[in-house]
Amino acid sequence: MTFLVVVEGDAGGWCIDRDALTAAICARWSEVEIDSTHSSAARSLVWEFETEIGPGEAYLHEDGTCLYMDVWQEDAIWLATVFRELTPANLDLVFCDEGYTFDVRFVAGTAEADLTELVAAAE
Repeated sequence: MTFLVVVEGDAGGWCIDRDALTAAICARWSEVEIDSTHSSAARSLVWEFETEIGPGEAYLHEDGTCLYMDVWQEDAIWLATVFRELTPANLDLVFCDEGYTFDVRFVAGTAEADLTELVAAAE
């Protein structure tokens, strides 16, 4: 399933630290393949990896304010919380699935368990 985490509203010129996000992804999963070939606006940087459940992929929008995730929900929640940790507290983030079955806003300091509860309540 595809999920995304995105800055809501104007990011004021901020973008995610690509190196920090890459380091976090590589620390969680071994054998991460990184493709920095700019193939489209939505796929400016791509990470492919093997999760405990199966293959996964995350890709960053070229403006650095939106991360798309083709992974199971628990891995998407982990990635969303990492993205949140790397985002200034004054920026609002939204986590949702591709069908907008849920649309959750979450603040700085939101833990994985908290985001999981927010998603469950929104579904």
